Amino acid sequence: MNKKLLALIFGAGLVLAACGGGDDKADKDTSTDSGTTTTETASVDAEKIVSAKCISCHGQNLEGQGNFPALNNVGSRLSQDEILNVIENGRGAMPGGIISGDDATAVAEWLAAKK
Repeated sequence: MNKKLLALIFGAGLVLAACGGGDDKADKDTSTDSGTTTTETASVDAEKIVSAKCISCHGQNLEGQGNFPALNNVGSRLSQDEILNVIENGRGAMPGGIISGDDATAVAEWLAAKK
């Protein structure tokens, strides 16, 4: 009984850790020649996002761990659109919405190139 409870708590902790984190994108204010201020968003670094959001479940080298599949060759199994669908909506033990918006699109494109 104690082992089952410990496994349940550990599993819930993994799911919550995967869902955690804030919006890592920072906006940068710059002034134009006319003196007005504009906002520029830094380009999306998909590899950095994957390192922050995915390796805790899928492994340091995306080789897969336990019930979590390998992502180091996911592009050979799924298209970019299918990968984006999994990121946005989840699949199996993976909850949806861990990554969203432009970040999700960039990560799906980056992972689709992994063959």
